[in-house]
Amino acid sequence: MCTAIAFQTKDCYFGRNLDLEYSYQETVTITPRNFVFPFRKADTRKQHYAMIGMAYVSENYPLYYDAVNEKGLCMAGLNFPGNADYKPIAEGKDNISPFELIPWVLGQCATVKEARKLLEHLNLAAIPFSEALPLSPLHWILSDSKEALTIESVAEGLKIYENPVGVLTNNPEFDMQLFQLNRYMGLSAKPLTNRFSQELELQAYSRGMGAVGMPGDWSSSSRFVKAVFMKMNSLCGDSEEESVSQFFHLLDGVSHPRGCVDLGDGKFEITVYSSCCNADKGIYYYTTYENRQINGVDMRKEDLDGDTLISYPLLREHPLRIQNA
Repeated sequence: MCTAIAFQTKDCYFGRNLDLEYSYQETVTITPRNFVFPFRKADTRKQHYAMIGMAYVSENYPLYYDAVNEKGLCMAGLNFPGNADYKPIAEGKDNISPFELIPWVLGQCATVKEARKLLEHLNLAAIPFSEALPLSPLHWILSDSKEALTIESVAEGLKIYENPVGVLTNNPEFDMQLFQLNRYMGLSAKPLTNRFSQELELQAYSRGMGAVGMPGDWSSSSRFVKAVFMKMNSLCGDSEEESVSQFFHLLDGVSHPRGCVDLGDGKFEITVYSSCCNADKGIYYYTTYENRQINGVDMRKEDLDGDTLISYPLLREHPLRIQNA
């Protein structure tokens, strides 16, 4: 399960937690403008916008989990089991496999407005990458500095939702996630006041009690509520240091420590990595479960007119520093 957030200070930031019980040895991967993108049922793209994100590279193809292009358009795919429904090939449609969707959109769109028009003809086709890598049930968040969308292919067809909160987790379907926020309209970052009864002298005995009732478990619907609450009440300065630090604090609020999500057979879901990309500058920051230091890769320091993928393995170890040693 996962959580993705779009966040705005002076610059636009976008990132996510990847919560799984395993890793594909993903890398921070830059796709330059002239890398040849073959699509199974669409025309090969020999030129496109450059992009950076987290990907598992297989057969020289970047299978992006999340990415940002050089124009600042951001996209992430999140697990959507039991609801994702991919379709047969459809005549008159752009038949794109789920594993192709991020490069297909980010390669040719600079804004959500442009992407919205492109998505009008989309058919998410049931085409796996390979026998070893079958289709994953996904839905997607797409954002820029002005707006965000959620994209879901379900049994009824393709649904594209305005995403006014800039947050996505997993199940249920996005319209239901938004509706369930109505249950928590009484939550507040302000101190708790006595509304129970004026005849009782009730007092707040701790700071933070205005948010009593906010779910704290690791289910996707609970993480959605908590992530939206934290983002909507977030106060942050405009510097890069403040913005990146705040973003990772938001993700930490819904991260998975090992042992708390028991999948059985000795397997536990953890937050494999957390990411935060400055979409305006093209800098992709990340932490891993083992390494809490914030590391970054700057897309614009690479040759974006090249034709070869550029990948940086994640730094997964970070020695403890004793300050007074």
